[in-house]
Amino acid sequence: MAAHAEGHDDNYTEDGTVDLKGNPVLRSKSGGWKACSFVIVYEVFERMAYHGISSNLVLYLTKKLHQGTVTSSNNVTNWVGTVWMTPILGAYVADAHLGRYWTFVIASAIYLSGMSLLTLAVSVPGLRPPHCTDPDTANCKKASTLQLAVLYSALYTLAIGTGGTKPNISTIGADQFDDYEPKEKAHKLSFFNWWMFSIFFGTLFAFTFLVYIQVNLGWTLGYGLPTVGLAISILIFLAGTPFYRHRVPSGSPFTRMARVIVAALRKWRVPIPTDPKELYELDLEEYTKKGKFRIDSTPTLRFLNKASVKTGSTSPWMLCSTTQVEETKQMLRMIPILVATFVPSTMLAQINTLFVKQGTTLDRNIGSFEIPSASLATFVTLSMLVCIVIYDRYFVRTVSRWTKNPRGISLLQRMGIGLSIHIVIMLVASLTERHRLSVAKSHGLVENGGQVPLSIFILLPQFVLMGTADAFLEVAKIEFFYDQAPESMKSLGTSCAMTTLGMGNFISSVLLSTVARVTKEHGHHGWILNNLNASHLDYYYAFFSVLNFFNLIFFLVVAKFYVYKAEVSDSMEVLRKGLDGGGQKT
Repeated sequence: MAAHAEGHDDNYTEDGTVDLKGNPVLRSKSGGWKACSFVIVYEVFERMAYHGISSNLVLYLTKKLHQGTVTSSNNVTNWVGTVWMTPILGAYVADAHLGRYWTFVIASAIYLSGMSLLTLAVSVPGLRPPHCTDPDTANCKKASTLQLAVLYSALYTLAIGTGGTKPNISTIGADQFDDYEPKEKAHKLSFFNWWMFSIFFGTLFAFTFLVYIQVNLGWTLGYGLPTVGLAISILIFLAGTPFYRHRVPSGSPFTRMARVIVAALRKWRVPIPTDPKELYELDLEEYTKKGKFRIDSTPTLRFLNKASVKTGSTSPWMLCSTTQVEETKQMLRMIPILVATFVPSTMLAQINTLFVKQGTTLDRNIGSFEIPSASLATFVTLSMLVCIVIYDRYFVRTVSRWTKNPRGISLLQRMGIGLSIHIVIMLVASLTERHRLSVAKSHGLVENGGQVPLSIFILLPQFVLMGTADAFLEVAKIEFFYDQAPESMKSLGTSCAMTTLGMGNFISSVLLSTVARVTKEHGHHGWILNNLNASHLDYYYAFFSVLNFFNLIFFLVVAKFYVYKAEVSDSMEVLRKGLDGGGQKT
């Protein structure tokens, strides 16, 4: 258990949060859903802006810059991968130096400048090649080095900006609830469900309204609106400043963890005392006066306890407090779970790449209206929105009475359900693609790559299932890495959830290039070609299904041995007693 000081004024928060000037904050005048409302509305507009760019980027690269299927898909996944990897840097800056608020504000300015430059890049005719009507992009004039440099400079400036906003905005939201107040703790358990709801509400607007504008009214307006939306979202966030609770930066998390590992290695011959009280630890007052928490020693990853064995040296690279050791353990224990989320993140990368390209080969007309292929991702959003509401309002309340868990089921159980659904998704996608190819062959459309006489809605099941999987996996993932991270490393923990998406996109790029190359060796036709009617995406998706199956087995093994960290307060126990007394109180 984490230790905390007694005797706090009940009117003030007890979790170490302060106002922007570093003063203690009153519960009644800060935090809670009042402060979170600004954060959540920000996220709606920001997600609209981001997905307004990313959802249709593969079509801009193919239709305007004349890139091939593999090249455009890899350029998108490499960029999206970078977007989701840079949060590690943003989390470090926030936890170690500037704090979450100021890191977010500075990163937002960088983000907005990248969006503005991107809008300029798609608006100026001289920054893209001449229009080409040839269906084979290989015969069209390619973008010049200057044109690509401007576009990629904008995209990667944007990526740097999101590195500071993504890991901190959700953490700022979760920080608005005090773990030591049971009612606020109960609201915090629902926060990440509604956080993801806001994300996908903004995404819904992007996949419908913005995608339609880009395809039918032009890329200038289609990218200009997300830029304006981002500017509005930043102003909304700043308007909530008087109500936010903040955490004080506590130094580099990487340095603290490195010291533990180095100290343990340097004392690898030193025996560990049988009594944990003989290990080095600071007085409780040292933590409480800094608004921090003391953590008792645990038997897991016992080798690291050597870092707290007293040998005479007081060097921070030779002697670490028990709390510092336990914080390091908490981060290291999450690594196997982190690895298990890479594969499903690779599946998510298909939504904005191959799934979109598939849609362009199908009949997208409803009467005189043509559906943009990227808009089918709307059903991922709708499915997730519905599932989140059902999960939070009904599933949790029903199941928690049986499990006595205020969350209904554990975070890892929720993630496991999502991972299982991913296997089904890729099986369905493979069978659907197999059907599409058979129709293309029967109508003589293999060689010319013509439109297949099938409705785009045959792809609907894989999109709906993806949203259902997200409601389980993605929500649980971000809550897991936030909840299980040490109190002083919450931004870093949240960035881990985003790192999985980055790794998934990079893995997607590697797999796509490797499979495309290997399957064309020795005179074979190849699985992934510019002409999807002559490709074999059904084999590729079946391969993903097998990959998901083995990943699920790996996850079940590492989840079985995972040890949850101790709660810093007794709020969860209070909520459990509420369940025993006849229902969860929120």
